[in-house]
Amino acid sequence: MRAMVSATIRTAALRHNLGIIRQRAPASKVMAVIKANAYGHGLAAVAQALDQADSFAVARLEEGLTLRKAGITQPIVLLEGVFDQEQLAVAAEARFELLVHSLEQIQLLRASTAMGKFVVWLKLDSGMNRLGLRADQFAQARTALESLPNVIAPVRLFTHMANADTPEHPGTAQQLKLFDKVTAGLPGERSIANSAALFAFPHAQRDWIRPGLALYGVSPFTQSTGSDYALQPVMTLTSRIIALKSIEAGEHVGYGSIWTARRTTRLAIAAVGYGDGYPRNVAAATPVLVNGMRAPLVGRVSMDMIGIDVTDLQRIETGSQVILWGERMPVEEIAACAGTIPYELLCGISQRVASQVV
Repeated sequence: MRAMVSATIRTAALRHNLGIIRQRAPASKVMAVIKANAYGHGLAAVAQALDQADSFAVARLEEGLTLRKAGITQPIVLLEGVFDQEQLAVAAEARFELLVHSLEQIQLLRASTAMGKFVVWLKLDSGMNRLGLRADQFAQARTALESLPNVIAPVRLFTHMANADTPEHPGTAQQLKLFDKVTAGLPGERSIANSAALFAFPHAQRDWIRPGLALYGVSPFTQSTGSDYALQPVMTLTSRIIALKSIEAGEHVGYGSIWTARRTTRLAIAAVGYGDGYPRNVAAATPVLVNGMRAPLVGRVSMDMIGIDVTDLQRIETGSQVILWGERMPVEEIAACAGTIPYELLCGISQRVASQVV
């Protein structure tokens, strides 16, 4: 039975993108960021396709456990760390690497009776002001960690960029300068660059890079798409036409009657809406591909359906394919039409959308 809405995940594109990333940072190991269900692409399937990544990064313990249950053996980094002794014991058994961003997490490690030793990434808050130790806490925290019998020395060193996706922003240079100052002369592998820094700030590439969005073939910058960096879209979100009708000039379409036909219009209804994760607030005339041809949305996106003006297209019939984003319809373009970022669209795919891994 064919699904009404499906997300096709191309593993060849994932592997291609990993190759492009390695070309950009040949001296760095790759920590593939696959949190949030691999940005909506399927956690286990993406990890299995990216078996050449050096490690994986997830936000939370549960995500890491899902990977271990799927047979993933590579190192897995918990980007938020752990928050109690029960979580710490589970992390030890699963051989997770820990990010430490607070003094409380150091105390957890000090009090732990869990077996095993942890690879620890100590996070410096270099200006994002989200997670991480401040510069005046960092040296003491590092010394405390390396004194613990359950921590593998040397501790690894980590920070995160707040503005790398805006290359002209002065904050990135300030963050890099602070990180280099605080960690000068210290042993331990380092990680700074996310997808945006990978492309815009090559000097931020250290021992490890942490690509996320770029793995999925999407540009981290506005006014560009993944193809500008030789990346290939991994997800193609598709639906199909379930009804066709002709409406006259002056007639309205959809809730609120916000769109009015200016001519006799051939209207197609596709079976997709915000209940599937397609954004409700896209701008008028947001494009889709119908049988490979661009056509504008008309009317308001509803929970299960959208209207499309196919008057100028040929050979459109019930069952014709509609591509919402993916190959030849960049998700970056749709995100701009919705006034949001590609991350939100990719992560927002709902559970009723069928996923097909090819």
